[in-house]
Amino acid sequence: MSDLIYKEGYPYRFNPSACASCQGRCCTGESGYIFVSKDEIEKIAQFLNVEVQNFIDTYLFKKGYKYSIKEKVFNGSHECAFYERELNSCGVYGARPIQCQTFPFWDYFKTRVDVLKKECPGIVTGDSDV
Repeated sequence: MSDLIYKEGYPYRFNPSACASCQGRCCTGESGYIFVSKDEIEKIAQFLNVEVQNFIDTYLFKKGYKYSIKEKVFNGSHECAFYERELNSCGVYGARPIQCQTFPFWDYFKTRVDVLKKECPGIVTGDSDV
């Protein structure tokens, strides 16, 4: 499996080909925050061809001093406002936030690999999985 992605300091590797069949588990499930910076807000607004303030008013909410992308609820599951269920893809993939780009290599998962494996079928651990 030469297409496995490895990041130093993480006890697992990631097989991105698993994304095609997982039904967006990293974009759906429990409610959470998808934080976006000012630069990311501008980039996504431009990608969607909307004014920045319109983008903020439509797709974001304030959590403390940060902005997070709104979620929608589908059959009791929370999903990112940009998750396209019919296509199993991200509607802003080309401009998605760094938080999304860096998944599954989040510090949170370094010591919670079992939790991550339940969420992401692309997680590979141990030499026997390679």
